[in-house]
Amino acid sequence: MQRFLLAKRAWVVLFGAVCAAYFYGLGAAPLMGPDEPRYAQVAREMFARGDWVTPTLGGHTWFEKPALLYWLMEVAYGLFGVTEFAARAGSALAGVLTVLLAGWAARRAEFESREDMRGFGVTGAAVAASTLGLLIFARASSFDMLLTATVTGALVCFYCSEVERGVGRKTWLVGFYLFVGASLLAKGLVGVVITGAVVVVYCVFRRRWPGLLRLGVPWGALLVLMVAATWYGPVIARHGQVFLDEFFVQHHFARYFSNKYHHEQPFWFYLPVTVVLALPWTAFLVSGIAGAAGVNARAEDAASKLRVLALAWLVVPVLFFSASGSKLPGYVLPALPGAALLAGDGLHRYLRGAGGTLSMRLTGVLALIALGAGVAFLIFHVGDVGESLRGLSPVYATSLLLPPGLAATVALFAPGRRTLCSITVVSATLLTVVLVVASGVLGLATRKESMRQAFIEAAAEGYGSLPVVNLHTVERTSEFYAAGRLAYGEDGEPLKLEGTNQIFEFAQSKGGAALVIVHRNDEHQLFEDPALESKRVAFNGRHALVYVKSRQ
Repeated sequence: MQRFLLAKRAWVVLFGAVCAAYFYGLGAAPLMGPDEPRYAQVAREMFARGDWVTPTLGGHTWFEKPALLYWLMEVAYGLFGVTEFAARAGSALAGVLTVLLAGWAARRAEFESREDMRGFGVTGAAVAASTLGLLIFARASSFDMLLTATVTGALVCFYCSEVERGVGRKTWLVGFYLFVGASLLAKGLVGVVITGAVVVVYCVFRRRWPGLLRLGVPWGALLVLMVAATWYGPVIARHGQVFLDEFFVQHHFARYFSNKYHHEQPFWFYLPVTVVLALPWTAFLVSGIAGAAGVNARAEDAASKLRVLALAWLVVPVLFFSASGSKLPGYVLPALPGAALLAGDGLHRYLRGAGGTLSMRLTGVLALIALGAGVAFLIFHVGDVGESLRGLSPVYATSLLLPPGLAATVALFAPGRRTLCSITVVSATLLTVVLVVASGVLGLATRKESMRQAFIEAAAEGYGSLPVVNLHTVERTSEFYAAGRLAYGEDGEPLKLEGTNQIFEFAQSKGGAALVIVHRNDEHQLFEDPALESKRVAFNGRHALVYVKSRQ
C-alpha cells in the first residue's frame, strides 16, 4: 500500500512539473521563423471565417499541411484570444500527451513483465518529459509535435495489444487505428508510413508475423479512412484537383524525393540531430540501445517486447527521413519517444544498481558543457540583444546557471547516489526551461527573429493602419503581426519589391504612405531616394521598419 501511494505521488508531482514546463510562458517569446507565424495566421483566417475546412494565408489557399493543428489553434483562439499562447497551446498539449503515453507504455511493461521493473513507468515518463527535443518543439507551433503525439498513441496502443492477454486486445487495436487516422490529420501520409513501418520492423525483429486478419487490417483501414475523412472528404469535395496536386504531389512526394524546398542535407544528418535532441539522456540512450540489441527478440515478456518496439521506433523514423531529399531537424521528432523509452530503460537499470555509472558521469559532462555554453552566451552574445543580456540581473543569471551546475556536480561526483542523480537531472532540465522564460532571456535572445515589437512600436506612433511591404527580403513573422496589411503577390507569397522606385509606386497606390520592412544593410536606399520621405520607426537588430511617404 505504501509503495502504491509513493508511486501515485510521484506521478502527480511529475505531471505537475511537466504541465509547468510545457505550458508556462508559452506567449513570452514572439512567433519565430518562417513556420510559426504562417501557421498561426492560417488558423486566424480560418477562425475569422468560422471555416474548419479551407486553410488560407493572405486570402490564398494554403494546402501545405492538414488541418489538425489549425483546429487546435481555432479552439484555443476562441478560449484565449488570438495570442502566441493560443497558437502554441495545441503543440504543448500534444507534448504532454506524448509524455503520458510513453509513461503508460513503460508502466504497462512494469506491471506485465516477469522481471523486476518497479518504477519503470515513472522513470520512462520522466525521461520523455525532460528530453530536449520534445521540450523545445512542444513549446512551438509545430505539426511535427502533433505527428509525434499521434504516432506515439498508435504505437503505444499497438504495444498494449501485444501484451494484452484478455479480450481487450481488439480494443487496443481500435485505439491504434484511431491514432493512425489522427496522424493523417496531423501531418498527412507520413504518419501512416512511420507507424506501419515500425510495426513491420518490430515483427521482423521478433521473427513473428501475426497476420493481417489478427491485426485487424481490413476493418482497421476503414477506421483510419473514417477518421481522416473528417477533413479530407470536405476539402477534396470543395477544392478537388487543386488540393490533390498541391497537398499530395507538391508537399508530399516532391518534398520527400527532391530538394524543391531547399532543405538538402547529407544522409547522416539525423544521427547528430538525434544525439542532440535526446539530451540530456544521450548517454543512457546508447546504453538502452545496447540493452535492446542484446535482448532475446522473440521473448514473450512485456519488457522485452517494449525494448524491441522502442528500437524499431527509433530506427525507422531516422532511416526514413535520412533518405528524404528534404531535411529539417523537426522531421525526426517522432523517433524521440522510442529513444526516450530506450534511455529510460538504461536509466532504470542504473537505478536498480545494474551498471550505468559511466552513463551518469557522461550525463554530468553534458550538463557541464551546457553550463559552459550558457555562460558564454550570457557573456559574449553580441549586438543590441547582447547588451540587454549583459545587463541581466545577477540573481536571474545565477538562477539560470544553477540547475545545470547542480546537475553536473551531482552526476560527476556522486553517481552512486542513483535516485538523487536521476531526480536532479530531470528537475534541472524542466526547471531551466521555466527559469529561462521567467528571466526574460528568451524574449531578449529571440528579438531579432520577429517583428512583433516593431509593429507594437509602429502602432504606438500612429502607423498601425498603414499597408506593409518588403524590400529585398521576405520577413515571415510579419504575416502574423501585420496580418490584413501585408501585401501579397499573385503567387500567394508576401510581396517582395526590388527597388525604391517600386516602393514609391506601391506607396502611391496605397494613398501615398506605407511601412517598409528592410534589412539593415539595405535601409539606406530608402533615405537616399529623393522621391521618398523616410523615417525609421523600429529596429529589431536585423530588420528595420521604415515609414515612407511619396513626395509627389
